[in-house]
Order: sequence, then structure tokens, then C-alpha cells
Amino acid sequence: MARNARYDRQVALEKAMNLFWERGYSGASMKQIEQALDMRPGSIYATFGNKDGLFGEALAAYARQGGAELREHLAGYSSVLDGLQGYLRHIARQSSPEEVSPSRACMVVKTLLEASNTNTAIADQANAILGAIEQSLTELLEQAKIQGELKPDTDCARLARFLQAQLIGLRSFAQREISPDRVTELADDMAATLDNFRARH
Repeated sequence: MARNARYDRQVALEKAMNLFWERGYSGASMKQIEQALDMRPGSIYATFGNKDGLFGEALAAYARQGGAELREHLAGYSSVLDGLQGYLRHIARQSSPEEVSPSRACMVVKTLLEASNTNTAIADQANAILGAIEQSLTELLEQAKIQGELKPDTDCARLARFLQAQLIGLRSFAQREISPDRVTELADDMAATLDNFRARH
């Protein structure tokens, strides 16, 4: 029974994540949450505490999913830098109309923009997640530097911020009513900028 309860909770959390990703915190009413999760209000409160608790868990789940996606993508490359360039193009492909997702924009960034002046706790969580992503990118770039992929004088922390800004911008740009080919072109241009930091052998 315990195993089924955990499984059902994970399914509910996935549904909540998709709803909040599409509509945001304020845009998702409790009635919509109940319908999406197929749960009664009492069950939702008993499982997640309240709407804030559910949203916080959904946002954390989104971040874990994104981190796992990046790790899985990079596992297919022997070069960290090549993998990161490929990941930019992967994000562009996700913007295609054939790819079904609640939103093309990053849920964490959407949350930060929405909650900065309305919900300090949620905004703080989004900020913390973005900080952790920046740190992970810094560590990946430090690894690339150790492997001789980057120029010795590369400031990996600064480059990580630059790369994160590119990823955020690419996802946000893809929200526009624009041809997927244009998004792919932009990803190619962004990926090409990373070559400026590549070590020459």
C-alpha cells in the first residue's frame, strides 16, 4: 500500500507541475488543481499542506527533471563544450509545434517573474534553483577547462552566467509566435559564441 501511495503522489505532483507550468501560481485556481490532480481538497491539503506547499514541490520537481535531462544529454558527448552546444540546439527543437509541453518558457523563470513582488517565499525558491543551476554550469565548465577544452584564462563562473542567460533567453524567445527554424537559427548562433572560449590546439 505504501508503494502505491508514493506512486500516486508522484503522479499527482507531475500533473500539478504541468498545470502550474502552463498557468503559473496565481493562474491555477484550487478548482483547476482539484480537477487536474483528480483529488478532493481535503486529500490535497493532507498530502501537500496547502497550495504553496504543492507549488513548491512542483517547482522542485521541475528543476530535478531539467537537471536530469541535461545530465542525460551530456552523457552522449565526450566533450562538455560540445554537449552544451548540443543542448542549446536541443532546447530549440523542444520549441517545435510537434513537441507537446505545457509551456516553452522555463517554469522557474516564469515563477520568478510572477512571484517577485507577490510571494517572497516562492520567489526565493526560484532564485535558489537558478543559483544552483548556475553553480552546476560553472562546475561543468570547470571540468571542461581541466580537460583542456576551454582557454586557460576562461572565467568559468562568468561564462556559466552567460550560458544560463542564453538558455533563459532562448526558452523565452520560443514563446513568441515564430517559426521553429528561426529558433533553431538563434540556438546555432548562441552555440557558436561558445567557440570563442574554446582552447585552440
